[in-house]
This record gives sequence, C-alpha cells and structure tokens, in this order.
Amino acid sequence: MKLIDVYRLAVETGIKNDPRPKEDIDRQLEDAKKAYEKMDDDKRQYYDQERLWNPYADSRLSYGDPDTEVTRVMWGIDIDTGEVLLADRLREKGEKIDALVAHHPLGLARIPFPEVMSLQNDLYYDAGVPINITEALMKHRMDEVQRAVLPANYNQATDAARLLGIPLLNIHTPADNCVETFLTREFEDRPVKFVGDIIDRLMTIPEFQQATKFNCPPKIVVGGKTSRCGKVIFKMNGGTSGPKEIYQHLAAAGIGTVVGMHFPESHLEEARKHHINMVISGHMSSDSLGINLIADEWEKKGVEVVPCSGLIRVSRV
Repeated sequence: MKLIDVYRLAVETGIKNDPRPKEDIDRQLEDAKKAYEKMDDDKRQYYDQERLWNPYADSRLSYGDPDTEVTRVMWGIDIDTGEVLLADRLREKGEKIDALVAHHPLGLARIPFPEVMSLQNDLYYDAGVPINITEALMKHRMDEVQRAVLPANYNQATDAARLLGIPLLNIHTPADNCVETFLTREFEDRPVKFVGDIIDRLMTIPEFQQATKFNCPPKIVVGGKTSRCGKVIFKMNGGTSGPKEIYQHLAAAGIGTVVGMHFPESHLEEARKHHINMVISGHMSSDSLGINLIADEWEKKGVEVVPCSGLIRVSRV
C-alpha cells in the first residue's frame, strides 16, 4: 500500500467506529469544504486541506511522500526524537521500516487536537445529559486545553524524521473510537452487575492481561468491587479529559459508573461527590487495543506493524 492509502484506511476505520451519526461527520466535512471554497487565494495556501476528507484534527501525515510504498511500519504510543533515532538505527541494522506512526498528536496534529474534544458532547448527550449543558461545559474546557498546547514544540519529532528521511504520521481519535466502540459493545452485549465484574471482564482481553504483567492492571479508583455498576459508560475518545463539572449531570442522568483510560484527581473528587463509580482501564493497554484494531486492518492489506513506545501489539487477524 501507499502511505496515503494506509493513512486513509486508518481514518476510514475510525469513521466506521465513530459513535456519532454518519450524517454529523458528513456535515463536518461539507462545512470544511464550504469554508475552503469561500477563501481568497492568498488564504487558501494556509488551509489544512486534510480537513476536506479527514474529520479528526488530531490525526495527520506530518512528513513524507504520500506515494511512498509501505509494507512495514513502526508504531508507538508516543513518538519523539528518541523513537525516530531508534527507527533509523533499526534501518542501519537491516530492519525494514518504511514509516513511523505515532498515536498521540504531534506535528500538524499537535496544536489543533483540542478540536476533537467536541466528540465528548455526543458521549454525554447519549448518556442523558442535555446537549446545551454538555456543549457549554465542553467549550470552556476546550478553550483551556487549547491555551495549554499553544507553547508546545509541535515539530520536534517531525523535524528529526525529516532530517533522517523517515515518513511520520499519527493516528489518534480513529484508534480511540475503535476502543470505545469495542468496549461499549462488549459490555452492552453482556451487561455486568458489580464494579468488580468490569475488572474481570477487562482481564479477559489480551491487552489488559499484558499490561497487568507489567504491574499496570485495570483499577477501581472510586467505589469498590461489590459496588453496583448501575448504567456504565466508557470514556475513551475525545482527545483528553473533559470538564470535571460533567459528573453532576451524569449522576442526574442516571449514570452509575464511568470507565476511562485515565482521569485527573479533580475528576475523582467530583465523582465521589456525586456517588459515581470510576474505573481506570489503563492508558497504554486501552490505547493499544484501539491501535490494534486499526493495525489489523493494515495487516489484512499486507502492512506489518512493529510495536514500540508502549504499544502492546495483539493481532486478531
């Protein structure tokens, strides 16, 4: 496959697993097209044209010829200069590494990544929180995160990849969509009664088993094993942590348990205040599950994934 086709397949897989209605995604892409067509020529040169087909601002091809033939890539949760040098060293030793893939946003995807936090609006709306409330709370949190990322050295790894001639892209929300859909369906098809049952169910999944061997098991952080779950939601996508104020409204909507990759301490405090159980599934293990579901689609097309930087590779092909 060509690099651009590998990238597009990842985005398409993310769209198929996006919890939002397809018409909402189509509308987003159509709005981007209209905005681009209205621009003066002098402004078009600065427009990120990937927005015309890719609805995820946090996933981009930051360096490399799109027509590069790809059969083997190195994929890691976080890619920095060290991983770029590692890929180059492996090439020197005779390993075939056609491109580097990051999960977390870098390069072209780093600064605009807070835009994908809007996906959380649909998660909380589907959970029963009025859309006017979730949008108002999310807007404040998105602005906060945007200000926080503005000082980032966004091109550090990209510059290293460019100097060494290694194509570099990252796939974030498409993979997060995959893990959220996977786990939501897993628990909808076979509901659990107690919070401890969530841990037991997660521990039937290879990525969580492997993480546990490295002393990073799923963990109950609010509530106990014998606490009843109530209604369970999974918060796996949407860029980063949302507003802590959302827990009051989740409790009012009847949510009993929230499962996520990670939570800041302020979220745990709010969950305790509103009697919501919380389970941390694990960051690397959860990211790995989502990544693997995309890597499997690549594998079906003949592209091998070499795991690095925290990725627990499990093939389901």
